[in-house]
Amino acid sequence: MAPPRVLIVDDNPVNVDLLKAQLKPFNYHLDTAFDGEEALKKIFDTHPDLVLLDLMMPKISGYEVCRTVKQNKDTQFIPVIIITALSELDDKLKAIELGADDFLVKPFNKLELTTRIRSLLNLKALHDDVDRSENILFSLVKALEAKDGYTKGHSERVAFYAAELAGALGIDPKEIEIIRKGALLHDIGKIGVKEEVLLKPGAFTAEEMEHIKIHPSVGFDICKPLKSLAPCLCCIRSHHERIDGEGYPDHLPGKEIPLPAKIIAVVDAFDAMVTDRPYRKKMPKENALGIFEKEKKTGQWDITVVEAFLEMMRKRKEK
Repeated sequence: MAPPRVLIVDDNPVNVDLLKAQLKPFNYHLDTAFDGEEALKKIFDTHPDLVLLDLMMPKISGYEVCRTVKQNKDTQFIPVIIITALSELDDKLKAIELGADDFLVKPFNKLELTTRIRSLLNLKALHDDVDRSENILFSLVKALEAKDGYTKGHSERVAFYAAELAGALGIDPKEIEIIRKGALLHDIGKIGVKEEVLLKPGAFTAEEMEHIKIHPSVGFDICKPLKSLAPCLCCIRSHHERIDGEGYPDHLPGKEIPLPAKIIAVVDAFDAMVTDRPYRKKMPKENALGIFEKEKKTGQWDITVVEAFLEMMRKRKEK
């Protein structure tokens, strides 16, 4: 296993050498940067496991480096420890507001420094384990879809539409990310559906249809043990529920169906309509939108979500 990668960022070579000397006894891969611009390049190129960051630097300040790292979804979980001569409370508060994970004032205690580094590296390792587990599930979805040329890319398209629709509905960005993840995983339960049924070119028998209906609950059971996916579980389990209560697997009435599931239900149905399936050819997008326009009050989909979707698609056409 590769040693944790620690990036030391300080414009003073003496300070850099001091930190390197103090961390040399530990099994860390030490890298250095001497200004904010170099620091950001190395962070985005190498994705270190932890950054020791000075605040007062040329080109780009430590504040701006911290802000950039913490606002980017690819680097936001990299721990950042601010090490600075600035001791004013305002400086500390500003760094914390920008997302810094810890703050040490020079001169610092070596034991305190190494203890905080070790603690944050342990947290980073835990996050990386969760991240790897999620990625395995996403890979399973891709592998499942790759077996069926008709549905290849379906989950990614549903996730794209779902995130855009959630934004159009004014949903908070953090909730949008949950919906996007849930949409990517919404069909993972089809792993439990017999291949001969999943790829059948003709109409399903009643028995086959009942078998296909197990996939939301199977997907729920697959993802439930991973606690990081708990907010996404409603998307996986309830994306085939209907407003009239005739959906599955729980026959929820409209008021009990979570909004993320209502969003995915609409965009999932749309993508299914406009792509070829083994049992039928795709229809033009305008025809599919016409179905939503005509049936938005029939009880299958949430009216507010459908109207927002139709408006979103009209705006996309106008661009």
